[in-house]
Amino acid sequence: MAPVTAHGGEGAGEEMYALVERLYPLCRSITGDGVRATLDIVGEYIPLQVHEVPTGTQVLDWTVPQEWNIRDAYIADPAGHRVVDFRASSLHVLGYSVPVSATMPLSELRAHLHTLPDHPSWVPYRTSYYKPEWGFCLAQETLDALPDGEYEVRIDSTLADGHLTYAEHVVPGQVADEVIVSCHVCHPSLANDNLAGIAVAAFLARALAQRSPYYTYRFIFAPGTIGAITWLARNAERVELVKHGLVLACAGDPGSLTYKQSRRGDAEIDRVMRHVLAASERPHHVAEFTPYGYDERQYCSPGFNLGVGSLTRTPYAGYPEYHTSADNLDFVSPEAMADTLAVCREAFAVLDRNRRYLNLSPYGEPQLGRRGLYDALGGRSDTKQAQMAMLWVLNLSDGEHSLLDVAERSGLPFDTVATAAGALHGAGLIKA
Repeated sequence: MAPVTAHGGEGAGEEMYALVERLYPLCRSITGDGVRATLDIVGEYIPLQVHEVPTGTQVLDWTVPQEWNIRDAYIADPAGHRVVDFRASSLHVLGYSVPVSATMPLSELRAHLHTLPDHPSWVPYRTSYYKPEWGFCLAQETLDALPDGEYEVRIDSTLADGHLTYAEHVVPGQVADEVIVSCHVCHPSLANDNLAGIAVAAFLARALAQRSPYYTYRFIFAPGTIGAITWLARNAERVELVKHGLVLACAGDPGSLTYKQSRRGDAEIDRVMRHVLAASERPHHVAEFTPYGYDERQYCSPGFNLGVGSLTRTPYAGYPEYHTSADNLDFVSPEAMADTLAVCREAFAVLDRNRRYLNLSPYGEPQLGRRGLYDALGGRSDTKQAQMAMLWVLNLSDGEHSLLDVAERSGLPFDTVATAAGALHGAGLIKA
């Protein structure tokens, strides 16, 4: 992993980890009070506009489901001891389980139990959102130790008409065109997927608010799939403002960074992320788009086809701990989250400054010395590089090439190119 600089938020790493620690015990799902409690905590870091969408609302081809809430759940053995206990971990209950109160033999109970035989000490994460079902998740070694007999089974949950909850945070920009940053808030006690993404998103929003960004940045905290679909349905008329986007997930594990490109493959966010990751010399991987994964597949569905990519460290299902109790607080680190945050900040700094300019003195090379441009570079350690950046910007400022084009063609750092463009613009030699 590349070293984390102060600009990238070294101190923020510990703060992000502390946020993950606070969120970890909460039982989240695609609806319910766990989502609201999560957003309440995130709202202590950045102001949120919370939206409640009623059960039964048609959202594109989907319908907002009933709201699920749970108070307690357990399996008690013949001696009355809780051998599986929701209070110990929210992963122990199949997500969206219907209520149950019964006594049954172990032979009958087994049909409702989920384990991971290949990882006998881990508890799996399982759900049944759209099919009425109940069940428990437990370690295989726990199941193997259960004696035959009658077991008390209790799930104190409710499925009733209510709401789907999601939230937005907007960092105003100089223009109305938007960059969306999206992360899902529906997973229970899974630290990397996706509490680390939530934490990085919140601290990225705080970092952007400290400057005056060019684009307006809209952060979306929504349940996976149904939440993004609901947001798109409710924003279909204004979605044309979305020029770029990034889905954040799996942002805190020890793996190297992976950027999954948008459906377009050549969207500006794709080019920016490829450039930033390559220029940073971090170990990384760039993956082609596939219609499976996180909510990039909703934003990139053919009717919308937005320029939205996805940034993770190890991708979904790419690590054994994925969707298990091993995706815990020990699996994520402040350093990894700080590194993910730093890359996001670097990418958006490029995106915000990537303009096309027009050379106002295109016939021959304008005299830079009499405009004081050479003198302004005299004290720089990279004077030669800065001079070359000016020449490249002047040459490619034909209204068709962006500053990212200039940086890639010249091999110069984007920051050097953007600084040169700023100096030339100030001298009246180019215009946006």
